[in-house]
Amino acid sequence: MSSIFSRIIAGEIPCYKVAETKNCFAFLDVKPLTKGHVLVVPKTEIDYYFDIEEGLFIEMNLFAKDLAKSIASVVPCIKVGVAVIGLEVAHAHIHLVPLNKISDLNFSNPRVEINQEEMISTAAAIAMAYANNTKN
Repeated sequence: MSSIFSRIIAGEIPCYKVAETKNCFAFLDVKPLTKGHVLVVPKTEIDYYFDIEEGLFIEMNLFAKDLAKSIASVVPCIKVGVAVIGLEVAHAHIHLVPLNKISDLNFSNPRVEINQEEMISTAAAIAMAYANNTKN
């Protein structure tokens, strides 16, 4: 059975997509810790982050780095925090979370409520920043 992330990548479940490469996909978390919380996943369904093949691991992390810069340019924050937990979905993923205080990266915090229009506009703004930041 495919993970929820594989189903999102395949277009079976809608998402607020922000960017993708040949091997990676990024979208807004629908239950974010803060506005602009992005999930970065490999398109290949791999459960454990440290089981990712080295080339894909490097690609995924460089993709996350570019996305973090894009998020920071759009969402008011001091920094973009990174977390890899891997217990909630059996598909490796990186959380990129805009931070204004250390507790913003506490996964036991209540999730913030963001309306659909704001999710759409945030995803579009991050996508545009990513496209502009990665032009060659």
